[in-house]
Amino acid sequence: MTEKPTLVFVSTRFLFPADSGGKIRTTQILRGLKGGAFNIRLLMPYDDALKERYADDIDQVCDSLSGWPPPDTDSPLQFLKKLAWLADETPVPVASDRNADAKLCIEESLKSGADVVVFDFPHSAVLAPAKIPCPSVMFTHNIEAEIFKRHWEVGRTPLHRWIWRSQYQKMYRFEKRVLESFDSTIAVSERDCEFFREEYGIRNCAAIPTGVDTDFFGYRAPDNDGQVAFCGSMDWMANIDGIEFFHDEVWPLVMEAEPDARMKVVGRTPPPALVSRVTARSPEWEFTGFVDDVRDHIPGVAAFVIPLRVGGGTRIKAFEAMAMGAPVVSTSIGIEGLPVEHGTHYLNADTPEDLALAIVSLLRDRAKRTSIAESARRLVEEQFGFRVAATAFEEICLSAAGRA
Repeated sequence: MTEKPTLVFVSTRFLFPADSGGKIRTTQILRGLKGGAFNIRLLMPYDDALKERYADDIDQVCDSLSGWPPPDTDSPLQFLKKLAWLADETPVPVASDRNADAKLCIEESLKSGADVVVFDFPHSAVLAPAKIPCPSVMFTHNIEAEIFKRHWEVGRTPLHRWIWRSQYQKMYRFEKRVLESFDSTIAVSERDCEFFREEYGIRNCAAIPTGVDTDFFGYRAPDNDGQVAFCGSMDWMANIDGIEFFHDEVWPLVMEAEPDARMKVVGRTPPPALVSRVTARSPEWEFTGFVDDVRDHIPGVAAFVIPLRVGGGTRIKAFEAMAMGAPVVSTSIGIEGLPVEHGTHYLNADTPEDLALAIVSLLRDRAKRTSIAESARRLVEEQFGFRVAATAFEEICLSAAGRA
């Protein structure tokens, strides 16, 4: 029996719990790859306590695990380091991923034998050896520079806009240079691939579909009248901006039309200042913080809102909501890259007035929200199971490794 080729997968983050869009997408891809064409060797930061606590999850996504000690992100010096990194030639998120232990671990793992290596997110390339000794694949979850550019465009003060503009320019140069240096690039939408081809001149780019575990995310009819929800990591600046915009400019219009409406924000680490300000003004708002299972909070809601003004890639949370039967109302950026139809699978709205009208229409019309929820669930079920995405990912890696 021929031994399977080895795929080394590099993540700068410990992947569990899978409580953010990036982690969810990555772990679902790895789950789909496990037991397939490759022997999966996962490299990421961890310690013995994390390895023991998440042993079952780790076993589902890889055949072997190696790594380095996790960084102390809670250090009081971290904020000062970030200020210093503003002057660095690389963007702050990239500079913060530099790690000598990680570089050594990755270099040694690749020397021990690998048929192909996948780096997760362009930031991770800062850990790559100067010369990668095997075919290399970069897994992009969005267009990093585009996110920075959108932050620049919606910045609230001249200082914020100046910082984001500077970071955008650095990220544009860094991202282009990284993708040029890898043998293959995997994108999460054809839109992202087209950008990489036209803006960066990247020719060897392929897109995979957004995949959802439709067995895990079961359907429930949207029967919770008056309940609106959002789900996303609340330590991500794009989500913070979106929730601030939604509360300040959209929610008053919703309440004017539907005074009994309620809002639930499901996601880890919401900024205390934001929670205090919002709940003092709007007591009908609830911030859950980290939850063990979003299925305890999202199924049944009358409307699932994605009020993003900043972002990139595709929103896996949108498909998860659709799988659970939550009718989605989204800005164009919030649904970007997903092949869904306005009025059939979700409602699209970009201005505060249009977002409020769309939400109110769902709160008032159970038949409408049920129709949208059922159509969206069928779409996800038929075309976007996570194994479809994993199969496409595997084929790209096999081709890169010369095993197609």
